[in-house]
Order: sequence, then structure tokens, then C-alpha cells
Amino acid sequence: MIIKKIFRRIGKEINIFFTALQFFTRIPCPKRIKFSEEYLNKSSRYFPLIGWIVGGFSAVVFYLCNFIMPTQIVILLTMICSILVTGAFHEDGLADFVDGFGGGYTKERVLTIMKDSQIGTFGAIALILMLSLKYTCLLYIEPIILPFILIIGHSLSRFASTSLIFIQEYVRENEDSKAKPLAKKMSFGNFIIGGVFGIVPFLLLRDYYYFFLIIPVVVTTWILGHKFKKKIGGYTGDCLGATQQITEVIFYLFVVIKPWIYILSVIQA
Repeated sequence: MIIKKIFRRIGKEINIFFTALQFFTRIPCPKRIKFSEEYLNKSSRYFPLIGWIVGGFSAVVFYLCNFIMPTQIVILLTMICSILVTGAFHEDGLADFVDGFGGGYTKERVLTIMKDSQIGTFGAIALILMLSLKYTCLLYIEPIILPFILIIGHSLSRFASTSLIFIQEYVRENEDSKAKPLAKKMSFGNFIIGGVFGIVPFLLLRDYYYFFLIIPVVVTTWILGHKFKKKIGGYTGDCLGATQQITEVIFYLFVVIKPWIYILSVIQA
């Protein structure tokens, strides 16, 4: 009886994990996996783990291609890889978010614009600038640590994004929008599990000063969350996608800056 319960629990967790995988990536999943709102909400704890997978694919592409191609081309290939694996899911959210918040003055107008499937001027500009900044930051990161940085960036940014599910309210019902189903609830336990998945990849690096880079990601997430709350009273799926993209780039940006070097130099002086 105990063994049966254990296997039933394992089977349930596998189902929940594949729910997250099929929701956030284009990776084929077993056909027996069926959509369930309960499983979707519980799968939020695995969202940062999906970052391991997406970042892992990108890291492998970088590692293999860097032997035979210039670094500039390889970085573009890693970015293309992550977009192909996710189906530009988060980039689409970023574009819709910028269009909505840039062109809407009321909550209703913002939500209406974000629901529109067509990209606007604000969204197009945001995508161009965000992808350009991401490429430039990755170009300035040492190739020896870049594969690890990619895994960390994808996992940490997904935890930052999904943490908003825990601290804020969803502001739009799916039946009233064209949005995909979305995890709308996150328990404290799932929040902790997601945090572990989001932070553990830092152990891939020998220099533990990189843990300081959690701070700018947390600050950025708080600022975005405050803006969401003030403008529309909570978050939507597009807000989560935008948070993932923005915090990922913020992380890469501070990897390039290495703020602890300046802090230590001031202390020693």
C-alpha cells in the first residue's frame, strides 16, 4: 500500500512537471499528459527548473559551436536556440506588455491592448532593444563561464517572474481573453521550491560573489510588480513574460558590470 502511494505520488509529480514543460516550451511531451488547472497551478514550482532546460540547450549550443565559429555568431545561435525551444513565449509577453503599458491610460485600455495579437510600435522597439542588449551583454561575458551564466539567467529570471504569482493577484479571467491558460496561484511551499530551483544553478560557478547578482534581479522584480499593481491592480501572463525577459537581461548586465569589484575596491581604499 505504501509503495503504491509512493508510485502514485511520483506519477503525479511527473505529470505536474510535464504540465510546466508543455506550457513553457515546444519540447514534445507524452500524449497521456492532460491539462488540469490544478496541475497547472502546482507546476509553478517547476518553472525555474524549465529555465535549467532552456538554458541548458543554449549552453550546449554555445559550447559545441564555439569550437568552430566566431563567438559573435555563436551567441546569436544560442539566442535563436532559446527562442525556438520556448516558441518566443516570453518575448511575445514583453511586446504585449510594452504595447499595453505604453499605449494605455486606463486599466481597461491596457488590458485590451495587451489582448490584441498584433504587435505595436512600442512592442517592436522593445523587442529590438531588449534582444540587442541581451546579445551585447552576452558578448562581453567570458566564454569560459558563459554556458553557466545562461543556465543561471534562465532559471533565476523564471523564478523572479513566477514569484509575482505568489505575491500578487491575477487580474484577468481566461474566458474573457485570448490568453493561454495560466497558473494563478502559488503556495508558500511551491514558492520555496521554485526559489531553490532558481538559485541552485549559482553553485555551477566557483566565484560565489555572483550570488550578489540576485539583488538587482529582486529589485527589478519589485519595481515591475509595483508598476503592475499600480496600473492594473495585479499581473497578467504578459506581465510575467515581460518580467522574465527584463530580469534575465538585468542579470546579464550586472554579470558584465561585476559590481562587487567596485565595492571591494572602495572598501580596500
